[in-house]
Amino acid sequence: MVAMYTVMGRQVGSHVLSMATLGAVFAIPFLLPGGSKNKDTSTPSINASSKDEEKFIQDFLKQIEQEEKGNKISGKEAH
Repeated sequence: MVAMYTVMGRQVGSHVLSMATLGAVFAIPFLLPGGSKNKDTSTPSINASSKDEEKFIQDFLKQIEQEEKGNKISGKEAH
């Protein structure tokens, strides 16, 4: 015989409660995945003490980006 529980005024079997619990445990995370889908591609701010230093850093970063693009095209990507 099945153990019966009173839920909201109705008699419910223990097997029904267990199936509902397992269904909720697996369905809720599947239907409501969390997290952000947007990737943050912005660069951090440059805290330079002078305009010359800021320009040097920006030029250096551009040079590194160009080298990385060139390496990817030629197949010489650094590992």
